[in-house]
Amino acid sequence: MESPPSLACWTGYFPDPARTDPVATSLLIEPAAPPDEATLQLAHDVVSSFDVFVDQALEYCRTRLRERHFELTTEELNWLDLPELPLGAPEATVWADQTWAIRFTESRLRLADPHGILVTFNGTEPADIQGLDDEQ
Repeated sequence: MESPPSLACWTGYFPDPARTDPVATSLLIEPAAPPDEATLQLAHDVVSSFDVFVDQALEYCRTRLRERHFELTTEELNWLDLPELPLGAPEATVWADQTWAIRFTESRLRLADPHGILVTFNGTEPADIQGLDDEQ
């Protein structure tokens, strides 16, 4: 995919028998170079357990988004109690430094405007959450 010359980016959609939609995964390497074996293995592990990681990210959002600094409205806080959170179209991004994240590209939450919500992972556990604006 197109990227600045200092950055190499590969994006693929991998079939997942448990889901109707394929899993979108991006590999980002800076400085630009082919991904090493460890990065490819991490991407494989993320795709192989994607549904599990999405469920973990959703529960993490359900808990963390209640914190005051996210400034959710009363209505948005009520959405966190619904069985289905207002977060959809998850995609995975794996960076060459062995960090990775799930981005929910669709959401009714103001925090997600305009580019979604990013849940970063430390290994197999969610570690942080942020809304993505034009600068990110």
